[in-house]
Amino acid sequence: MEKVSVIVPIYNVEKYLKYSIGGILKQSYKNLEIILVNDGSQDNSLAICEEYSKIDNRIKIISVENGGQGKAR
Repeated sequence: MEKVSVIVPIYNVEKYLKYSIGGILKQSYKNLEIILVNDGSQDNSLAICEEYSKIDNRIKIISVENGGQGKAR
């Protein structure tokens, strides 16, 4: 079973983040690497990402200074 990387660019999306990460975790395909790229969010997005990374070791967080969508992708 091949490993699939799911890369999620994040910027100030705390309102939607739990739903989005939860949806990825509910997938039937389990051999996933989930990379959350926090693009300098000013809201609670990073804290939510950290909460999920403690629950599931497939989740990795990369935090960068805000550089826009292109940099986060």
